[in-house]
Amino acid sequence: MLKAKILFVGPCESGKTVLANFLTESSDITEYNPTQGVRILEFENPHVTSNNKGTGCEFELWDCGGDSKFESCWPALMKDAHGVVIVFNADIPSHLKEIEMWYSCFVQQQFLQDSHCMLVAHHKPGSGGDKSSLALSPPLNKLKLVHSNLEEDPEEVRVEFIKYLKSIINSMSESRDREEMLIIT
Repeated sequence: MLKAKILFVGPCESGKTVLANFLTESSDITEYNPTQGVRILEFENPHVTSNNKGTGCEFELWDCGGDSKFESCWPALMKDAHGVVIVFNADIPSHLKEIEMWYSCFVQQQFLQDSHCMLVAHHKPGSGGDKSSLALSPPLNKLKLVHSNLEEDPEEVRVEFIKYLKSIINSMSESRDREEMLIIT
């Protein structure tokens, strides 16, 4: 059984924990409480299997605290990560600049493929969830961008997250198949 490690990273107060709980069908949190370090959610998704072989997959979603005081922990968090979801609050202008740093640290410096990274512009309840195009600078403008509004259209982000998980698992499965072929030949 394949097990994938997915990191949820991004600025403070961007909605990582709320989104992580929703996508893993974990408990709801009603009040803001900053994540201290990391919170690991383990889950399975019946819609995601390994290369259509029907083999189940397990996931670890690492909900990482957005405070820079945890930066010394980042190398440990990044170890063996298969994918990174950068969550930001599209209604806070400074977040657009901050996500460049998150991308640099968690994707570029770890040599993760851009296809293993997804941006989520999370719109908090009551924000209106303006989905107008965001002015993302290169290379962020090449990444998959999903708008998340759990109040107005919660299923949109769930569907996109499942597609993302499938792409991660397919990549892991192909990599494992290549390794097995190298051993055989």
